[in-house]
Order: sequence, then C-alpha cells, then structure tokens
Amino acid sequence: MTGFGSATVECPTKKFTVEIKSVNSKQLDLTLRLPSGYRQAEAAVRNVCAPLLERGKAELTAWADAVGAETSAHINVEAMAGYMEQIRRAAATLGLPEPDDWYQVLLRMPDVIKSETPTEAPEAEQVALLQCVKEAVEHLTEHRAAEGRRLDEFFRVRIARIAALLDEVPRFETDRVAKIRTRLVEQLKAIPQVEYDKGRLEQEMIFYIEKLDINEEKQRLAQHLRYFLETLDGEAGQGKKLGFIAQEMGREINTLGSKSNQADMQILVVKMKDELEQIKEQVLNVL
Repeated sequence: MTGFGSATVECPTKKFTVEIKSVNSKQLDLTLRLPSGYRQAEAAVRNVCAPLLERGKAELTAWADAVGAETSAHINVEAMAGYMEQIRRAAATLGLPEPDDWYQVLLRMPDVIKSETPTEAPEAEQVALLQCVKEAVEHLTEHRAAEGRRLDEFFRVRIARIAALLDEVPRFETDRVAKIRTRLVEQLKAIPQVEYDKGRLEQEMIFYIEKLDINEEKQRLAQHLRYFLETLDGEAGQGKKLGFIAQEMGREINTLGSKSNQADMQILVVKMKDELEQIKEQVLNVL
C-alpha cells in the first residue's frame, strides 16, 4: 500500500500540480489539501481516488498556479493614493520627513493588495483538477504495483525457506521418540522401591508419545504454505487473506515447537518463526 505519485495538468487559466502518498492502513483514510476556491470539488476528488486506492492512509495535496498575465491578486491604487495623502499630512503635522521608498511603505498597508478568490472555480478548471488527481493516483498505483512485484518475490523466497525447514523435521523424529521413551524409563527406574506393571507402562507411554505426534501439524503447515502461494497466484487485493493464512501458519509452527521436545527440531522451529515474522511484517503492505 506504500507509494507516491504526482502529476501536472494545465488549462487555459490554471496550472494544477497534485502529489499523493500512501502508507499502510486497514481501511481507506484519505486526507485532502485542496487550493482555496476548489473545496467544492472535494467529493468529486474522493470519488476519483477511492476506487483506485482501495486501502491505505493517503494524503493528497494540490496546488493551483495562474497561467499567463492573469493573476488573482490586484493592487488597489485608490487605497495607495489615500494612504499616501494621509502619510504626507501626518509628516507635515509632526515635522517628519516623507518616506524615501513610497512603494515599500504603501504596499505594506492593509487592503492595498487584494486577492480575489472566486467562491466557485470555473467548470473547466475543476475538470483539469480532477484529471490531474486521476493521473497522480494512477502514478501512485504504478508505484504500488512495482512494490507488489518485489513483495511477491520476497514472500516466495520465505515460503520456500519454511518449506525446506519443514522437510528437515523428519530427520529428527525417530531419534526424538526413542529419546523420550528412554528418558521416561530411566526416570522411573531412578525412583527406589517402585513396582509397576510393564504392560500398563507401555500403554501410558504410547499414549504420551501420541500426544507428542506432529504429523498433523506438519501436514497442515504444508497445506498452509501451498495455499499462501495459490493466493499469491490468484486475483489481486488478497492482503487480508494472506495475513489470515500467515496467522494459521504461526499456530502450526508454535505447536511444532511445543511438541518437539528435541533441541534440533526446536532450532528448526525458531528458524521457521523468523521467516514467518518477516512475512507478517510485509503482508501489511499488500492490498
């Protein structure tokens, strides 16, 4: 969702410049800064932006500059003449010299420079402004698309690394079960003068080891990895869905860690978590 776009459009009377930038957000949060005299176009500007932006916290700023000799500011010559006469009378009365630079003094007086801002901009100018807004937003979406391509590659690399780590898990499973069984028997033998039914012990041991079985977690995690890639290959605008899949991947990885009971497997789980956290951070940038 992060991006930047800008555009410039001219009409016979005005030159419009629009800049827009966006960052992550769960919904569309659009802030507008339009030139004075064009505030009535705010609803139209939002209608142009909303379908293209979809989501993100965006800030749009527009400027309007006059084209040619026509300006919105005018010098009030009558007010200047009035001020000049008053200053001369005051100087004569107070015995003070008249100003050396009349322009510098008079142009600073109130109401000498009038800025005439129309209450409503002409239709041609509003059309040019909306066209400029559309082009700026389109440039921002192009920027977003380029970022999306980088993120796509980023996600595929991380998913491949998690899959490779998952493929290493079976190497430690047989040894893990044997060590768990041996440790339980040794701990039981360490207790003095204890009699126990070996058949019952075997049943309890099987039950305990079954609780530590991780086949389902491995299968579900592999399914989530495939589903994440399928979603990447699908239609656009699946950022929230990718986030949900990443959460499910996290649950399976956490369960693998809690059931592993083996140092080498826990190292693999830590590496998986590291890759997944990078995915979760960047999935927020996806629409």
